[in-house]
Amino acid sequence: MIYELYYWPGIQGRGEFIRLGLEEAGADYVDFALKPEEEGGGVSALDRFLDGRDVARPPFAPPFLKAGRQVIGQTANILLFLGERLHLAPRDSAGRLWTHQLQLTISDFIVEIHDTHHPIAGGLYYAQQKREAKRRSKDFLADRLPKFLGYFERVLQRNPRGPGMVGARISYADLSMAQVVAGLRYAFPIATRKALRARPRLRALHDEVFARPRIRRYVESDRRLAFNNDDIFRHYPELDG
Repeated sequence: MIYELYYWPGIQGRGEFIRLGLEEAGADYVDFALKPEEEGGGVSALDRFLDGRDVARPPFAPPFLKAGRQVIGQTANILLFLGERLHLAPRDSAGRLWTHQLQLTISDFIVEIHDTHHPIAGGLYYAQQKREAKRRSKDFLADRLPKFLGYFERVLQRNPRGPGMVGARISYADLSMAQVVAGLRYAFPIATRKALRARPRLRALHDEVFARPRIRRYVESDRRLAFNNDDIFRHYPELDG
């Protein structure tokens, strides 16, 4: 099967978590965010699905994945679907649910990271909520960042089969967690360096994932977009600590 991935052009965003799974599995896929408008890509490709023209059950927002006749939305839902098919999750039901649970917790973490720079409204510019962003980021770095990182460090510690959080093989949740660590290092380099000092397993997981041959080739290719300040992870030095 050739999968079709749909996401906003120009940013990694939540689409990157899907890309990492597809790349690690060596799956055949078309990334419509990278295709020019005249070739059916870009924002126009999204509109066909979001307004219900091309699908009876339209997704709310990207990312979404077309697999045959199915169109699947929501990052964690897409990865739940792909996990079993691409061998990125355990075969047993309990293992699949545990991996999905971890991914949902990662999704909660991502929302809190995003809200450090947009604490009032997503429709406002950062400059219009800068004062509130400073306050939100201060609390995030002092409380929420160590809480989430501490949790995932404990999960890694309690999986002696390693190197990931689930069983003996790298799962899609591990790929996503490594991407979060990379994004935090971009957005909050000072605070993240401090927070990771006492969390060696998370550092090792990040290094393990990005050293994997297929992931490394992807990161080094022109298909991997750079972090930037139009994305989930944004670097504003005044918010770092």
